[in-house]
Amino acid sequence: MLGIGLVLLALVLSLTGCPASTGNTPVKVVLIPADGGTASGTLADFQPLFATLSESTGMTFDLSVTQSYSAAVEALCTGSADVAFVGPAAYLQAHQRGCADLLAVGVRGGKSLYYAGIFVPETSPLRTLSDLKGRSVAFGDLNSTSSFLMPVSMMIAAGVDPARDLATVRLTGSHPNSLAALRAGEVDAAALSFDSFDRALRAGIPGVENLRVLARSAPMPYPPFVVSTRLSPDRQDRLRKGFDQLSARDLNGYAGRKLDSYTTAVAHAPFDKLAAALAPVTAERKAAILQRAGGR
Repeated sequence: MLGIGLVLLALVLSLTGCPASTGNTPVKVVLIPADGGTASGTLADFQPLFATLSESTGMTFDLSVTQSYSAAVEALCTGSADVAFVGPAAYLQAHQRGCADLLAVGVRGGKSLYYAGIFVPETSPLRTLSDLKGRSVAFGDLNSTSSFLMPVSMMIAAGVDPARDLATVRLTGSHPNSLAALRAGEVDAAALSFDSFDRALRAGIPGVENLRVLARSAPMPYPPFVVSTRLSPDRQDRLRKGFDQLSARDLNGYAGRKLDSYTTAVAHAPFDKLAAALAPVTAERKAAILQRAGGR
């Protein structure tokens, strides 16, 4: 009798148009606190995009902002997130754990690239990365590609070990916080993405115009949207079609910058190249830098 009851219930649901257990449930989206400094700022950047996706796909989305990059990875790997906007290194972490695949990336000027930078005051005597020895530097999140991992890799390549050679290491947690520490004169240099720096310039934040670039990274793959490997193939396909149909002229991308389009034709080779570039930033080295920063 129980089996017959379940069959009848399924028939009733199909006839009344009620959603199946996962068919029309909201897609859970987590966003890294990449820029803007606040959860509300990050949500404001991406809500228009998902409103458009909802119209074109018929899917609904539940957006939230994580407290850290590692939290976004854990959300994907524990099943509490279906889609995430993450840094390329965070994607690599989730992908290596079998939790996520590439979904879509923004395109601007025909490219899906961005850059990390280390910035100093215009009047600073520092001219090269090797000059950072004995100086204080602000970094963002420990798992951020552009505000920590790539800048640390660049410094190592220049012969500077942040855990040993810097006078002070500041882990501020975000690009805006690192920029604020530099503007306030609390550090000699700050690591953040060029997109975040450009956003601050566009916003007219006082003092940003008096900073200059000490070093610029090689091009890195643009922060991607990734999809949980737990999400059904049908829903993944609907999402990809939705992203491919987006006209991004009126939609923001990373750091609030306008994009030309989104694409789901994302090659993995640039991410593999990034992984090789970040290889010197081992777990042991990250732990040593964290210890040097006093656990902050």
